[in-house]
Amino acid sequence: MIRRAAVRDFAAARHLYVFKGGISVKVIYENKVQSLGSCVDEFQEAGFFILFGDSAPEELRDYCYSVAVRPINGTIKPGQVLKVGANEYRITAVGEEAPVTLAGLGHCTVNFSGQTEVEMLGTIYVENKPMPVVSAGTVIQIVEP
Repeated sequence: MIRRAAVRDFAAARHLYVFKGGISVKVIYENKVQSLGSCVDEFQEAGFFILFGDSAPEELRDYCYSVAVRPINGTIKPGQVLKVGANEYRITAVGEEAPVTLAGLGHCTVNFSGQTEVEMLGTIYVENKPMPVVSAGTVIQIVEP
């Protein structure tokens, strides 16, 4: 059971959750997948997925998980954890444009290669583990442990 501490309004600038045992995490980013493009599975084989808000270009919509545009509550950096549903992935690298486009457009690529060097500026790289199954309603978070 999670008890919200220090913040009552979920839309506030800081989110802090306290778990049983006193372990707390700061939620840097949180969103929920609204819909899936018809071709999202094509990128799973390549080891990545794409998030995009309502402003996704028509030619990309079929390849994206659609999300709302939500603020980022802090800095996204290596060592934090990307949570996709019940799955957790340690962030290994962050392209400098990823936080900008995520906050402004709901857009970024999540790459599951485990790379520690950035190749694509709009990409968040996470540890090399099997990709999660994502469906409408899946919650995506970035947390500071």
